[in-house]
Amino acid sequence: MNPYKPFKVARLPTIRFGSGTFDDIPEVLAGYGTRALLVTGARSLQRTPRWQHLLDALAAAGIDWRQVTVDGEPSPDLVDDAVREHRAAGVDVVAGIGGGSVLDAAKAIAGLLIPGNSVLDHLEGVGRGLPYSGPAVPFVAVPTTAGTGSEATKNAVLSRQGDDGFKKSFRDERLVAAVAIVDPSLLDSCPPELVAANGMDAFTQLLESYVSLRASPFTDALASSGMQAFRDGFWQAWNPGDPLAQQGYQKLAYASLCSGITLAQCGLGSVHGLASPLGAFFPIPHGTVCGTLVAAATRVNIRALRDREPHGPALRKYAEAGLLLSGRMFASEAAAQDGLVELLDDWTARLELPRLGAFGMREQDIPRVVANCRGGSMQTNPLVLSDDELAGLLRERL
Repeated sequence: MNPYKPFKVARLPTIRFGSGTFDDIPEVLAGYGTRALLVTGARSLQRTPRWQHLLDALAAAGIDWRQVTVDGEPSPDLVDDAVREHRAAGVDVVAGIGGGSVLDAAKAIAGLLIPGNSVLDHLEGVGRGLPYSGPAVPFVAVPTTAGTGSEATKNAVLSRQGDDGFKKSFRDERLVAAVAIVDPSLLDSCPPELVAANGMDAFTQLLESYVSLRASPFTDALASSGMQAFRDGFWQAWNPGDPLAQQGYQKLAYASLCSGITLAQCGLGSVHGLASPLGAFFPIPHGTVCGTLVAAATRVNIRALRDREPHGPALRKYAEAGLLLSGRMFASEAAAQDGLVELLDDWTARLELPRLGAFGMREQDIPRVVANCRGGSMQTNPLVLSDDELAGLLRERL
């Protein structure tokens, strides 16, 4: 098999990575104009001294600003309301400063401020199916958590919760951030439970993109580098009392950035396929879904690959991940694959990640979740899992 089969690299933002780059925001925004729309979380950033420091710096740079706040996962209604409220303001640039939900909302708002139509015109699967023609207002992404990698992707994930809920993407390369400012020091305000959920999201994206059907040498290099950074930094970042916590933040922020790039280039797998209906039907944070399912999903994938595609590249890659993450030598590739699953089981237990039942899911809900999980992410899982295999995976984590 030719490891250098043709591949393409989709658009990426200009990336400014490093502690202290938060202070670059006014300079970057000023490059696009003097009227900015700041999209932030509802409270967290505003409670820190960084918020007033940013506002003072924006004033000094002559930048007028408006604000949209995002509390929880963004909905189509939030995006449409923001577009209606701010469309006539002549916004020159949109800055999303927050976690993945904030960045997704900001991305969608930036994409629609000029056209002015509803995001439901373009939302895949549940929208009107109209092509997006743009143009988008320049978007600057400033993640304050390390998990989704949304600063590097073209999709804005929006959701509506409930029995008829959905979690779908508005995606187009014109939505990719013009600039991503990734400051690892911003993670110092994240509580351990948030670091855990977001970190496991980033890790799951790295592992799933590594074994994706569309993986390439380009994404493999980034995914491997990101998993190594995660291995070396996550536990330091998770424990704020660790004397090496700041180094942990740097490694975790880098891992998250890599995960966003790889998912944007080659797609994900079964965990993220299941995360879409789970997040739509139940109040389960996305990172928690990833963290609670990744060990079980990896076990199911490896078992299915051994049965149906024993000579495919994914099994070798799972073994490589086992070697990389554990730092151990194994007697065989199969032992390394089993070692990977054992390690992920250990992480799940150590982090005390809640089961799906903690959010109201029951045995009778499994068929509905399985029936709605075969969207984009499931298409790049290393093989097609049966309904029974997916049901068993979910049942294991009820």
